[in-house]
Amino acid sequence: MHYNISFPNLGISLDHVGKNISVFGFEIAYYGIIIGMAILIGFLIAASEAKRTRQNPEDYLDMGIIGVIAGIAGARIFYVVFSWDMYKDNLLDIFNLREGGLAIYGGVIAAVIVVFIMARVKRLSPFQILDTVAMAILNGQMLGRWGNFFNREAFGEYTDSLFAMRLPLDAVRSGDVTELMREHIERIDGVSYIQVHPTFLYESLWCCALLIILFLYRKHKKYEGELFLMYIFGYGLGRVWIEGLRTDQLLIPGIGLPVSQVIAGCVVVFAGAALLYLRRNHKKIPMMKSGKQYEPMPDKIVGKKPPKKKDKIFKF
Repeated sequence: MHYNISFPNLGISLDHVGKNISVFGFEIAYYGIIIGMAILIGFLIAASEAKRTRQNPEDYLDMGIIGVIAGIAGARIFYVVFSWDMYKDNLLDIFNLREGGLAIYGGVIAAVIVVFIMARVKRLSPFQILDTVAMAILNGQMLGRWGNFFNREAFGEYTDSLFAMRLPLDAVRSGDVTELMREHIERIDGVSYIQVHPTFLYESLWCCALLIILFLYRKHKKYEGELFLMYIFGYGLGRVWIEGLRTDQLLIPGIGLPVSQVIAGCVVVFAGAALLYLRRNHKKIPMMKSGKQYEPMPDKIVGKKPPKKKDKIFKF
């Protein structure tokens, strides 16, 4: 297998991009390292946002651990269900995450379910929790897509655009190579290459832009849940376009439509309608109402005793 990856129209050439690193004789996949980093940074983002909004950051550690486990399980189950032909003859491969195979919508759905359950148990506002973790989830998607880069997966159809990515044919799954790619195969020094859309990069940059928007808007939100609705609307909008470029789409059985593209379209319609409606009517819905104007909790309280824990946490 050849390990070089290049972006010829940008003049970028990487001679050796491996899939894993060896530590004391153990092979650790870059995909797993990136996911681990994304989870850790996500915890820090959620804890920081919780502190800013006078919530208890420790609640997010508890919820985060359960949410991460459920999210990964949900993402894997979603992927396996719509890729059953790849696993039906070897069920143990279902548990092999080293080669990728996580569908983000499954992870988000599982995480949202956990949020509502945990909010019920802790008697917190699920909508405030969703707003608090929205940027953490976006961070995970932004960084996680680079795992696809190392695995040479989640790319798009043939292109000769500015951002075109060139991959050795023997480094990708044969099922992801289309006829159009084969028609444009290039032979360089005896090695066959395909040239594709780096959709992992498109999605990573899209998530980065959304993350900046949410960060700038978070102090101006009108009601609980608004940031999360903005997140799923913006992400869905980008995914409708990006998913249409990919060649490894998960298809709805019997229909043949890309499941992620269909879900993204439905999410855009739902979130867009909810944003428009709640912009005018959120004051009529008590559970969406923001309980206070958030101010950073000072490190030291001058002239009076520090507030009690129950006074720092916004609860319904």
